Amino acid sequence: MGTLVFAMLQIADRLVPTRVFGVCSLFGATMNALIPAWPHRGVLILLRFLTGFSLAGIYPVGMKVASDWYRDGLGRALGWLVGALAVGSAFPFLLQQIPQSYRALLWETSALACMGGLLVGGLIPNGPHTTTTRDNNKKQQRPSFDPRVIWKLFSDSRAFRGAAFGYFGHMWELYAFWTWCPVVWRAYLEEERSLESSFWDENVITFTILAMGGLGCVFGGLASVRWGSAVVAFASLSLSGLQCLLSPLYFRYTPPVVMLISYWIWGLTVVADSPQFSSLVAQTAPAENKGTALTIVNCIGFSITIASIELLGIPLGEAYLFLLLAPGPLFGLVSMRHHVFLSTSSSSAEKKNQDDDKRNVQETAGTRIESEMVMKNAT
Repeated sequence: MGTLVFAMLQIADRLVPTRVFGVCSLFGATMNALIPAWPHRGVLILLRFLTGFSLAGIYPVGMKVASDWYRDGLGRALGWLVGALAVGSAFPFLLQQIPQSYRALLWETSALACMGGLLVGGLIPNGPHTTTTRDNNKKQQRPSFDPRVIWKLFSDSRAFRGAAFGYFGHMWELYAFWTWCPVVWRAYLEEERSLESSFWDENVITFTILAMGGLGCVFGGLASVRWGSAVVAFASLSLSGLQCLLSPLYFRYTPPVVMLISYWIWGLTVVADSPQFSSLVAQTAPAENKGTALTIVNCIGFSITIASIELLGIPLGEAYLFLLLAPGPLFGLVSMRHHVFLSTSSSSAEKKNQDDDKRNVQETAGTRIESEMVMKNAT
């Protein structure tokens, strides 16, 4: 709901994004910290709703802030940002191993959210590529409100649609995999009763798998500098989709160490494409609508996530659950195929033109030198 409202009102583009981030962080942290004070169910639901609503001003707006600072190397910058998100998403599974009350946990996370909001809102200025700037008269210049902007984003640009639909396929898989990973591992470990080490706990294992995603995002971001965001996203989505298809084999026929290594690889690839899709969305959207584009794509993506998480609750053996996620990567790959191959061919053509220009310059220089030598000998 929050991302839908933020996208329709174009808040990330019409207001200063760092301030939006700071205010939403503080508001969400406050709502989260108030939960222990009102144990009534109705109030609890309202506070959780408001906490979730405030996230609309954090995740997509945070990517907008990054895109305002980085035009070149945006995939690398978002790789670090989403990598931090992946590691942060892993921590609740680790915190379950620490004996503490739920009140302490809520207050700890609220304090961290406040700290992050104050850092971004108070210390980070607008980036050089922001569309919300000030002119010489110090008057705020904002993009005008356009109720048709969301429709225009999807209808006017094939490249944007390819990036957005690829992201939607990725989101069908990502959070359902993260959510159901401990369930699958619990079922697997129950069949492997010989494992007695405390490491072989589904929550500890899930933490390591999700934390590997942080490395995957960083590695993918570095790779995007050389090969481009589209190629990295396509390769990562292909690998994670393949893991969906192989998951029954891992569950039925591999020993625990092999199963764990396979899921670590899956954890690396399942989220490594996320920052690259966001980079493509930001790059293919009009500069004045980057924040709205990121927000609406994020909104639709998380709506799809709810459906895939619920789908995996059907009565099906844990060994075969993740087969239901395979259509997501397949849809994403098909959706962005033109985007990837056209961008690759365009890059090749551009490189060829650069080589031809360089060769022409060298030939022209050589001809000029020869002419000068002939004239010099003639005199």
